[in-house]
Amino acid sequence: MSQKSESSGSRDLLNNPIGKTLQSMTVPMLVGMIMMMSFGLVDTFFIGLLGTDELAAISFTFPVTFTLISLHIGLGIGTSAVIARFLGSNSHSEAQLSGTGALMLAFVLAVVLALIGVFTIDPIFTLLGASENLLEYIQQYMVVWYAAGVFLAMPMVGNSILRASGDTKTSSYVMAGGGLVNVILDPILIFGWGPIPAMGMQGAALATLIAWALGLVYILYLLAYKRQLILSRLLNIPELKHAISGILKIGLPAAGANMLTPVAGGILTAVVAGYGPGAVAAWGVGGRLESIASIVILALSMSLPPFISQNYGANNLSRVSKAYQLCVRFVIVWQLLVFVLFYFLSGVIASVFSTEPDVIELIQTYLMIVPLGYGVQGIVILTNSSFNAMHLPMSALIMSVLRLFVFFVPISYLGSYLFDLKGMFWAGILANIITATIAYLWFCRSLAKRIAT
Repeated sequence: MSQKSESSGSRDLLNNPIGKTLQSMTVPMLVGMIMMMSFGLVDTFFIGLLGTDELAAISFTFPVTFTLISLHIGLGIGTSAVIARFLGSNSHSEAQLSGTGALMLAFVLAVVLALIGVFTIDPIFTLLGASENLLEYIQQYMVVWYAAGVFLAMPMVGNSILRASGDTKTSSYVMAGGGLVNVILDPILIFGWGPIPAMGMQGAALATLIAWALGLVYILYLLAYKRQLILSRLLNIPELKHAISGILKIGLPAAGANMLTPVAGGILTAVVAGYGPGAVAAWGVGGRLESIASIVILALSMSLPPFISQNYGANNLSRVSKAYQLCVRFVIVWQLLVFVLFYFLSGVIASVFSTEPDVIELIQTYLMIVPLGYGVQGIVILTNSSFNAMHLPMSALIMSVLRLFVFFVPISYLGSYLFDLKGMFWAGILANIITATIAYLWFCRSLAKRIAT
């Protein structure tokens, strides 16, 4: 890789030591994600100060906003895989074309989704169960959020282009910077300050829009002029069709796989609801803690694919195999340490989230069982990311369907039916072990076939 690329934050993914390279790419992603999670909690805190209705209203928006963000994540996965492969095969002009096309596609998709979203706010949120008094707050927030979604989609894809070049540090800075601007603007726009009137829920959405818009300006400047990873012009129609064909081939299945997770979660939440509000509360707390406990896995799932795609493009398949095996071993050991920590601190953690003895006991039971399966669950997540990076998106989608709807949901339900809530927790671990074994063997076999050819 050129000296310019090295100095601008990109790394030589084809020659540098595998372990050190993955570490140097993952740590910045980890820091950025921790900061984003922290800022997200602060954002929710400010909205909660408006009142219970406002907090309930913002809670109703999460499934819708998460679904749209999942689409953009899928597009980013496709973008990263395609561009990294081009960079690995030294096809810089094709990489520029694909990057430009991906950003144009993200803009068009975000505008279409925003228009559809604005005109379907009432029916969608009524279907989700929002009451009439909450719909007013939801409308205030979502009309602005849909507009902000246009500015969200392009930086997400832009960050994928940066990661494809091996630069995760700048990507994490953009994530954290956007979250920080959002947090600074939240109290000003929500509650008012000086000549700025209090805007309530709409102010929270406006803060998000401004933060993402600033991120978009910086990303476009960086990609087009400083790094020259995209073209400084729009593509014509033939160029656009050529540029996005490969991205959509990977991005659409990846988006579909991402959107299956909340569906499966909703089904299991309904099962847990049969044990009462306390069980739902414990399940909800466990889910929030899982996202924190699995943050290293999530960071790795974003840094490993560019490494695999570049080496796949350069036909360095032995490095792909070594990187995958290294990550699998690390995740197993790391998540076992996390499980031990949760096991011995389960009582302390449970008491932080509730004062009711029954709920504390349920949270403690969750923390003493479920985290044991985080390591094997991490193998599935990393394998799906690796399949996408190897340009095998349908394998990743099929793997997600198998995990969630052939093993996880049915086996968890059976465990609940036979052995109550504790049985459901253990059954989920069993389902993850089965899925991880299949995923690991499937990826190794696919890679061996490609090495043989």
